[in-house]
Amino acid sequence: MIWKKSLPFLSLVTLLLLTGCSTTFTRLTPLQQARNENNLYPVEVMFNSSQQSLRWDSIKPYVLVNGELYPLRPVPIVLHRWEGLMPVPTTASSANYRFKFEYLYNQVGAGPKSASSLSPVYQLKIAE
Repeated sequence: MIWKKSLPFLSLVTLLLLTGCSTTFTRLTPLQQARNENNLYPVEVMFNSSQQSLRWDSIKPYVLVNGELYPLRPVPIVLHRWEGLMPVPTTASSANYRFKFEYLYNQVGAGPKSASSLSPVYQLKIAE
């Protein structure tokens, strides 16, 4: 009989777990770019999160290439979009990279806590 009383509560918990906080990365960088003289290639990403406690003013975005973080800057006028440059060695015909977003989020009964999100791994092909 007790389980019948807790059924509505369990349904709510299940719903919250299924809908949870989702974070999405939308890569806006072309799959292929022509080789250039300075070996720096533009990348751009859109970052969205349904996490209500995320502090958008605390976001520090990066592109992660070969274990190195390179900062991204916000795209003027467009919300939630960042751009930057990533290096690719002259000898490489492609580069794997991912985006990393570090941020703070609010906690109930405590101060802000830090967290980060990583995108899937993407590949940029360099055309000769």
